[in-house]
Amino acid sequence: MPEPPLLFEPQDQFLQRRKKLQEIEQLGYDPYPHRFESTHTIPEVVAGYEKVAAEKLAAERPRARLAGRIHSIRFHGKTGFADLNAADARLQCYFRRDQVGEKAWRLFELLDLGDVIGAEGTLGRTKTGELTLFVEQAALLAKALLPLPEKWHGLADVEQRYRQRYLDLLVNPGVREIFQTRARLIGFLRRFLEARGFLEVETPMMQPIAGGAVAKPFVTHHNALDIDLFLRIAPELYLKRLVVGGLERVYEINRNFRNEGLSVRNNPEFTMLEFYQAYADYRALMDLTEEMLTALAKEITGSARVTYQEQTVDFGRWQRLSLREAVCQYWLAGHPPKPADLADAEKARHFAEQHDRWAEKHAEQARTAEVPRDASAGLAAAHLFEAVVERRLVQPTLIYDFPVEVSPLAKTRDDDPTLAERFEVFAGGLELGNAFSELNDPLEQHQRFLEQLRRRERGEEEAHAMDEDYVRALAHGLPPTAGEGIGIDRLTMLLTNSRSIREVILFPLLRPLGTSPRGEPLRPEGSGPTDPDSP
Repeated sequence: MPEPPLLFEPQDQFLQRRKKLQEIEQLGYDPYPHRFESTHTIPEVVAGYEKVAAEKLAAERPRARLAGRIHSIRFHGKTGFADLNAADARLQCYFRRDQVGEKAWRLFELLDLGDVIGAEGTLGRTKTGELTLFVEQAALLAKALLPLPEKWHGLADVEQRYRQRYLDLLVNPGVREIFQTRARLIGFLRRFLEARGFLEVETPMMQPIAGGAVAKPFVTHHNALDIDLFLRIAPELYLKRLVVGGLERVYEINRNFRNEGLSVRNNPEFTMLEFYQAYADYRALMDLTEEMLTALAKEITGSARVTYQEQTVDFGRWQRLSLREAVCQYWLAGHPPKPADLADAEKARHFAEQHDRWAEKHAEQARTAEVPRDASAGLAAAHLFEAVVERRLVQPTLIYDFPVEVSPLAKTRDDDPTLAERFEVFAGGLELGNAFSELNDPLEQHQRFLEQLRRRERGEEEAHAMDEDYVRALAHGLPPTAGEGIGIDRLTMLLTNSRSIREVILFPLLRPLGTSPRGEPLRPEGSGPTDPDSP
């Protein structure tokens, strides 16, 4: 049975360009050669000669051999111009039939927008004063069989931009800037930590036990060993094993995987910075976090004041609130509770009910807390914090002293064992990080794992599994240690003023085109509740 022909939309242009490809091959050109040696890049030429006077260029006639993608092409009888783009820079190239010869001129006539070419010649200026490469030799480096998006409308469809990121990068300079900024951001964080004695390490991405966070994992299978493995939800337990082993300051910039929903703030595959410091507690990391993120904002944006979604976020002014204080301060549903009220289970549940009644009538301002009827004071306070406070933390804020019920790997406070020495980092309404004084008592850790197992038996799929080897490592002695995880994707969102996490991930996970696994038609993204960019 013959194979179906390769055919892409728009079909007419695809077929026309394939015909041109055949003509180019008949001329003796390889449309996809192995290499091309350049003397300059286009950005180097523009930077080096943009301000050089025409007279000096004419006298010195500097030569250049360079490559780029055609973004514009114009014919004028026996001459023509092509604008080549590379790395956000543009250079005009001038082709003259009697200069390049008949064969190269015919090649020029067969070129299309999007083709990648190499050109060699001298630099000068046209009559209009534009810096130009006067081409003497040319070579086709890659024939584009599909066109670039239409010049005036660009690539505006959000769905297409994410699915065809290669086109998005080609035609939207702002997108390239986001990912260049992301790379600078990661580079700064590395330098900051290494200057303070932290060692970068790598830990397993496939783990026999999903641990280190409260999340649902992806499961895979190793055929040779015939065992199920989990894509890591966090590197935490392995990094703390390294601290036990004497690596007292370690960090990892890692990919984590959580089998959860898509939203404007969540992608199942995401990047985290996670670091651990021996002989420190959560308050030491509060200081480090404020210093690091303030310095980062200045490095990336040039100022401690950052604009995010039409709001000014000032990294020069941090606030610190306990979780209970934050619920009271940001309360919307009438008379607010006092912090002591949230330490009492019955009172905390009462205020949760009060909030939910109010939230049902003001859905645009807050969501319901949905606190279970038998919830402890800590669990009720945690639910209220998520419902009342999180999205309203625009200015840089450290929220500390979380309930122990939602902090199974953190040390408790000596003066109040219901609270964990834990803090979270917020700015721009985004949760950026999570940190705590690490629990290093192996006996207590074992008991907490047992409690997590009981919660799993009650149906909580995301509760921690028992990790006996981790408890064994603690039994060898983990020094006092504080650890923190910071979301690289959300941090990039904040510092590039990007509304969606998919704007800062090169290839975000998307729903498949066509129909859902149940055979239901999928609505276009942005058309309603199926939109993963909905909050």
